[in-house]
Amino acid sequence: MNIEQTKSRSRKTNDNALVEGKNGAVIRKQMGYRHIPKKHAREINEFYREYLNPHLNFHRHCAYATEYTDSRGKIRKAYETYMTPCQKLLSIENVGQYLKPGITKESLTQEQMKMSHVEAAQKLQAAKAKLFNRI
Repeated sequence: MNIEQTKSRSRKTNDNALVEGKNGAVIRKQMGYRHIPKKHAREINEFYREYLNPHLNFHRHCAYATEYTDSRGKIRKAYETYMTPCQKLLSIENVGQYLKPGITKESLTQEQMKMSHVEAAQKLQAAKAKLFNRI
């Protein structure tokens, strides 16, 4: 009786839309929709940490919204900017103040340039095939 029904709404940070969007657009495309037994969780987390997360942060391009107000006063979004999350982070003015201690703009640039986007994707696919063969 005390349960309150909610739904995802734009610009409401308490909603779960961002997490669900990532689950559908990123995780499920890589891992599929079938149940994965708990005993494989450690291997999957290692795969995420070693291969998937670096690929997403340094090599997968994302669209970034530019907000504008239309003639009726409604805020609209246009997706005109495409870059990797690392490139977007490095494009922020005074980015050094937002980085963890020991992480520099140069170290992020160096990490991004270690391999090409194609090489990173091939490495990710090989690791995923190896993981799925073990599971």
